[in-house]
Amino acid sequence: MLRSILAVIVGYIAMFILQVVAFMAIYSFVGPDWSFKPASYQASTRWTLMQFAVIFVTALIAGLICAAIAREGKAPLALAAVALVLGFLLAVLSITLRPADTHEVRAGNVSNTEAMNKARHPTWVVFLGPVIGAVGVVIGGKLRRRAKS
Repeated sequence: MLRSILAVIVGYIAMFILQVVAFMAIYSFVGPDWSFKPASYQASTRWTLMQFAVIFVTALIAGLICAAIAREGKAPLALAAVALVLGFLLAVLSITLRPADTHEVRAGNVSNTEAMNKARHPTWVVFLGPVIGAVGVVIGGKLRRRAKS
């Protein structure tokens, strides 16, 4: 039981760190013109698609890590549930505290920090991310079990 709890915690932390590092690296490489729609802080379609891919891959890795630590049981399912619940809570906070579009005009280069603070996404994107993450965790957990067999 303790091993499963530890697996869920480590898996979630790994997923969080991997996502932060991936998004910062990708943004540093592609820049604001690729990441945002012209003259705005609305995420571009390219960024949204890439975001979903990063969420899926990092969640898959987190599921693998969780399953490896837990060794058996349903820890990856618990991690998927945690990712889904926390993701939905963060989505609700995001749409409650940050309007979908501030109509703020983006000009020139924007730092990673400013991009993270000012980026805006459609509501459906904010709620689909946790679902993709939960699916990725479950698949990652199953891949670990399959590789073990």
